Amino acid sequence: MTLIYPNIVPENNLRLPDALTVKYGPAPLLSRFVLEGDKAAREKGVRLRLRHDFGELVYVNKQQTALGNWFRLVNMFNPEYSYLSPENSYWISGEDDHGDIVVTQAGRVYYWPETTLDREARVMFYGGRDEGQRCIVTAKDAKSIGGVVFYGGSVWVRPDFRGRRFSEILPRLGRAYAVARWPVDWGISFVAPILVEKGIAAAYGYKHASYSISFPESPWGDLEVVLVSVSAGEAYADFAEKLVMQSAASVASDSASSPSSNLFDDKVTNTSSDGVLQGSSSRS
Repeated sequence: MTLIYPNIVPENNLRLPDALTVKYGPAPLLSRFVLEGDKAAREKGVRLRLRHDFGELVYVNKQQTALGNWFRLVNMFNPEYSYLSPENSYWISGEDDHGDIVVTQAGRVYYWPETTLDREARVMFYGGRDEGQRCIVTAKDAKSIGGVVFYGGSVWVRPDFRGRRFSEILPRLGRAYAVARWPVDWGISFVAPILVEKGIAAAYGYKHASYSISFPESPWGDLEVVLVSVSAGEAYADFAEKLVMQSAASVASDSASSPSSNLFDDKVTNTSSDGVLQGSSSRS
């Protein structure tokens, strides 16, 4: 039976800031970061909402996959294969002015008080179903990742909204929401090696990369992914750094009478997500 850490469940489909209740972590920092991220999204024409109706995420995914804009969701975010509930998961939808969903991000929390990722990776990836699937874990960090673990993924951006750095802010916003709601020890994801090599995984806010985890003969082909991770303390420091950079950029832009900067700005210029395995999207 899946273990769930007790937590406060918000109403489905609230505005992201309205859904945030800071139960854990530094409340002023987390509240401000989520508010600034939501503001930045609105300035780019996207309204963010916090949801747990994963059937709708599957529907959007199937529509966009048929159009060639996305790939099939990994099982951990598909209620047809995984035990998803409002207590252990969420997804963020971003809607344009017409009410169409143009960006997504999802998260799942695992409670592993007596186990670690190296033992859980295979079943986790396949949505909790043990059907003898193959998984080879050589990532050393997987042996130390346990407790309350947050997996962030399913980052997708519709083609006409790409190039606006949503792929950088969405993972951070999801992480900020998760560490505020659950007593998260680790935030993790699986990414393609090229994203680590190009520095893109670091742009998502992950501080560690450990090679590798392989899923031979998976529904998505023979996969080899890198485990990327960030501790809760490192995540707080990352949020604070982004806010300081934003404040400094805003002061500079005000002095130069130029458009203000926001959390979407980053020194990384190439943020293409080709090859990412975040909810099986390689085009975020």
